[in-house]
Amino acid sequence: MTEQEAKRARVRAVLDAHGLDAIVLRDPANLSWYLCGARVHVVQLADDAILEVTVERDAEELRTSVIEAPRLAAEELGADAPPMRALPWWEPLSAPGGPERGSDRPRGAERDVAPALLAARSALLPVELERYGALCRDTAAATGAALRAARGEESELGLAGRAARALYDRGVEPLVLLVAGGERLPRHRHPLPTDRALGSRAMLVVCGRRAGLVCSVTRMRAFAPLTPAERARYAALLEVEAAALDATRPGARIGDVVTAVAAAYPRQGFAPDEWHLHHQGGPTGYTTRDYLADPSVDHVAVAGQAFAWNPSGGGFKVEDTVVTTAGGVEILSPDPEWPALAAGGRQRPGVLS
Repeated sequence: MTEQEAKRARVRAVLDAHGLDAIVLRDPANLSWYLCGARVHVVQLADDAILEVTVERDAEELRTSVIEAPRLAAEELGADAPPMRALPWWEPLSAPGGPERGSDRPRGAERDVAPALLAARSALLPVELERYGALCRDTAAATGAALRAARGEESELGLAGRAARALYDRGVEPLVLLVAGGERLPRHRHPLPTDRALGSRAMLVVCGRRAGLVCSVTRMRAFAPLTPAERARYAALLEVEAAALDATRPGARIGDVVTAVAAAYPRQGFAPDEWHLHHQGGPTGYTTRDYLADPSVDHVAVAGQAFAWNPSGGGFKVEDTVVTTAGGVEILSPDPEWPALAAGGRQRPGVLS
């Protein structure tokens, strides 16, 4: 069975489970997944895709505009992709449907099947994991290269620009680039880069996309030696992350993973409510996060599902993209050129100095 056939079968299983005649895919993440990594956007992180796909029991159709059709056919779609219809650019891709149709972005009386489609794409196929591993290694390498070339006197924007170049050089689209220097690190968990100098320390957070898949990585650099207290703080944060990685396995309730992370903060000397100050991450794959996990989430992790957990505190943050396996998690974004520390029985990124 080809990748497209496997995904077609998953969508048709949703169709049958809900007693529908057709499902219309409009969500960009689901479309990129269904079309085996096709780029379905023109504007980065646009909420709307440039195409949609209708899947029936015995037929399917991809609709797009005359603007996009030639490039999609030549550069994005495989031989097994749905038949394409090119519409005038001023016409809507589809009209709202009735209750016999479902969609991940329902219109009119269409039924909402977004949760079922999210579940259908959660377990990545072997061919997707192969693409994902290559993406994650390249993203980690680009992040590390940008930070290794950084200087304390350069600006946060300068580091963001270097990171973007390193990513594009590896065929990776930067979706998120967060940068903080030593002055801003203790104050902001989502530091959009500014023209301020990096100073004593730098954090670079990257979300990079290729073939629809998204990798999340955070790395930190100190331009002056860390104090013993700072080194201990970072080591403690790695132990918080270890609690998340240990709890992430097939069959685990995802809300329980967040509960384990929350409990690890005070055990490692952080404030009990440290986890309230920033989300801890969640499932990923074809989005930066499918949703932000919290203790109330009842979804259960499945084998081959990707996660990115990102505990933070004390001016530090740690983050990599992982996938669940029968034996626990596999870290998809290692960087052998980056200094490493042992934590939770794993090699985890240190702070470059």
